Amino acid sequence: MATHQSAKKRIRQNEKRRLRNRYYAVTTRNAIRDLRAKTDKKEAEEMLPDISSMLDKLARRNIIHKKKASNLKSKLTKFTTTLS
Repeated sequence: MATHQSAKKRIRQNEKRRLRNRYYAVTTRNAIRDLRAKTDKKEAEEMLPDISSMLDKLARRNIIHKKKASNLKSKLTKFTTTLS
């Protein structure tokens, strides 16, 4: 167990950040799921920029890899263009 004050503080900070990162990741995952469930092209196209922005933020914060964000954005864009 941590004995130094700085180590105890680091444990508290890490837990806060882990929970915050988890929240952002889950929120983005749910948004992606909602987009994939859409059948209306107009609604999907309105959601796409927001989700792309969320993915970019996750990649910038190193919650997900930047290439994973790019692949997801590409797949979602492809999905929305195939909707009728």
